[in-house]
Amino acid sequence: MSVPIEMRRAVVARARDRCEYCGLAQAGQEATFHVDHLIPVSSGGPTELENLGLACVSCSLRKGARTFALDPESGLDVALFHPRKDRWESDFEWQGVRVLGRTATGRATIGALRLNRDLILAIRAEEAIQGRHPPG
Repeated sequence: MSVPIEMRRAVVARARDRCEYCGLAQAGQEATFHVDHLIPVSSGGPTELENLGLACVSCSLRKGARTFALDPESGLDVALFHPRKDRWESDFEWQGVRVLGRTATGRATIGALRLNRDLILAIRAEEAIQGRHPPG
């Protein structure tokens, strides 16, 4: 579903031009970040600011229409991180370029979106050199 340009600008500004899942800065990236429906349109999610988040291409494609994923520690299906309802610092923490899950939601989101895959770790290391990691 297409998001009006004014709404896209508001989403980007609110996210401070960073992926709301992995924290990657849009600056220096070739692909334009996606405006993600946090509750997917296919599940009745509306196209309104409170249901939209900014996601890098990798996070957006891995999340897809999912809102739940398996917590690798408990084995339970739990809600994925929701940028409008959850606080990033409550569910995650940085350990250098790796993101660690503090909660079941954090762990499930890390697993589902593969937030510590080799390529993103290399990108975060470069981002650190550029002064863009960790997000401030």
